Amino acid sequence: MNLPNKLTIARIVLAFIFMVLLFCNSVTCKVLALLTFLAASFTDYLDGFIAKKFNITSDFGKIMDPVADKILTIAAFLAFVELKLVPAWTVAVIILRELVITSMRLRALLDREVLPAGMAGKQKTVSQIVTIVAILVFIVFKETGVRAFGFWNETFEYWYRQGIFIMMLVTVALTLISGFSYMLGNKKYLFGNGRM
Repeated sequence: MNLPNKLTIARIVLAFIFMVLLFCNSVTCKVLALLTFLAASFTDYLDGFIAKKFNITSDFGKIMDPVADKILTIAAFLAFVELKLVPAWTVAVIILRELVITSMRLRALLDREVLPAGMAGKQKTVSQIVTIVAILVFIVFKETGVRAFGFWNETFEYWYRQGIFIMMLVTVALTLISGFSYMLGNKKYLFGNGRM
């Protein structure tokens, strides 16, 4: 297994570590969760950079890289729903988009064709990561503000939550746009019309 693929697998492992840390009841765990997510996100950039620079792309990487991204981001969004930080419907839209696109990729595999992620999909992933990082920063600030320094107040939380909501709306919009773009570009696999 080449280095980019190892980094992709590492991203999946880090996603589970991130979830454990996020639900630990301490400021230190919340900070570590943020750092773990940042490290996992960096592996996404790093594996793509190495694969292109040294020309070591593989079908495994084309398939698993976007899957690893989905595991990382959806895990975070589901955690935020559980923590009542984002509306459930926004995450439902994101998950539905990912299910449709993943089913198309699996359908293409039956024809021995690998459908890589498009540019719009990569932009979507970046927007999701930025939103997740912003929410994690909110969590860390709130934990440290309430427990360590006592500066947190309802007004500050209200406006931060409004900002999070707006970012989620933008993320959902980009998620839908990238999904429609991908479906149009690979529409022969949208309804299972590829070769058998």
